[in-house]
Amino acid sequence: MSEPAKPQKEPHLIEVEAGKVYAWCSCSLSKNQPFCDGSHADTDAKPVIWEATEDELQAFCGCKKTGKPPFCDGTHNSL
Repeated sequence: MSEPAKPQKEPHLIEVEAGKVYAWCSCSLSKNQPFCDGSHADTDAKPVIWEATEDELQAFCGCKKTGKPPFCDGTHNSL
């Protein structure tokens, strides 16, 4: 798979809703960061699908280098 670009160094803090399914962009081409808008269609990248189990604030990775997709793990601090 090709290396994703880094659209944002910081995480995206998003209020998620219990029961809602989210598709995190792994290719960095989406215009709807951090979520997928289908822009990966001409790449080998695939979105990471995640379902919220409760209403809460989540930190979605913005640098695309996390070891815990789709969530920020602090990797951006070393970039």
